[in-house]
Amino acid sequence: MSTALRLGLRANAGQFALLVGLNALVGAMVGLERSVFPLIGRRDFDLHSSAAILAFIVAFGAAKAVTNFAAGALAERVGRKRLLVAGWLAALPVPLLIATAPSWWFVVGANLLLGVSQGLAWSMTVVMKIDLAGPARRGLALGLNEAAGYLGVAGAAFATGALATAYAPRTVVWVAAALIAAVGLAGSVLFVRDTRAHVELEAETGSAAARTPSVLRACSQAGFVNNLNDALAWGLAPLYLAAHGASVRQIGLVAAAYPLVWGVGQLGTGWLSDSTGRKPLIIAGMLVQSAALALLVAGGGDFAPSLVAAVGLGLGTAMVYPTLIAAVSDAVTPRTRARAVGVYRFWRDFGFVCGAIVAGVGADVVSMRAAIAAVAALTAASGVVVAATRWSFADHRTRGRRDADHRLPLRAPAGRS
Repeated sequence: MSTALRLGLRANAGQFALLVGLNALVGAMVGLERSVFPLIGRRDFDLHSSAAILAFIVAFGAAKAVTNFAAGALAERVGRKRLLVAGWLAALPVPLLIATAPSWWFVVGANLLLGVSQGLAWSMTVVMKIDLAGPARRGLALGLNEAAGYLGVAGAAFATGALATAYAPRTVVWVAAALIAAVGLAGSVLFVRDTRAHVELEAETGSAAARTPSVLRACSQAGFVNNLNDALAWGLAPLYLAAHGASVRQIGLVAAAYPLVWGVGQLGTGWLSDSTGRKPLIIAGMLVQSAALALLVAGGGDFAPSLVAAVGLGLGTAMVYPTLIAAVSDAVTPRTRARAVGVYRFWRDFGFVCGAIVAGVGADVVSMRAAIAAVAALTAASGVVVAATRWSFADHRTRGRRDADHRLPLRAPAGRS
């Protein structure tokens, strides 16, 4: 039975809330690894090379980046919901591989599948929320989406760090991953509806943006560098703190503080970008991240400055993360949005690959502090590149006011559920 179709957060509150909850579970799947996985490599598998330990991030980032690209192209042909379900199906073998791994390379293989899962599931929750929200509240919608995902990351990172003091870390990870994957798959199959009809409605009733290559390039390089430093924080920071005498609980607190601030902060920064524009937040966020990494170096691995650095890194990332995707969405037409977001997310998540290589090789060849300092400088340079880019497309705030929720006509969906 068809129902009236309308763009906007209020008009689609039920589906939007469901997708927010699902993205929290998608984030939790990654968060399970953030505080204890590098330690598992060192303690369970007796690895001494930082580059070898960080291979799991290389595998994850490469798989996720390529899947993001493919998902953007497939979304219009296959449908958003089908790709979301496929993402959760790809996650199902991950707990089994982690639980039974006879070597670290089985764990790396599990992270290949996790990257595919994340590339499909997270990409589709992002695209579907943009479809539902319309242009007027795009930044807020993405802030809510990314906040849910990274609060899921933070909660899982904290929980695994705490539980790993009483239980085997690998057991904590695989049991929790199995539960999360089962719930995520069931929710996606039973309750999610596809959003292609919302794309057609926006394309017919809204004013289309002209494709702006300079903005897309600036956003892609900033996303790439952001995830490059995220890979360093994920893979190298726990080893850096452990080398300076931090306990597993302290490492878990630092690992959780970063995505917690990142997640909560996006509740405000996504909304703020709708009001003040995208570019100022992106520039400021990259510079704040750079300063936080510099503090991590200056603190010498001590717990207190590392915790402050994690908070700063989370704040800077919160300013950047939803704003970059919103800027990419502003710069393209509704019908090309899924593909453009897929290309952006390819370059952004390819930063995981390069970040893990830079962090691992830099730590082995020079030192952990030198690797962190190099990434801090690169992050600042990325902010300068965005500052030098002309933001030339029609202002999203003008289009948003013109196409606001209460001005869009009601329409029955084209037979899709």
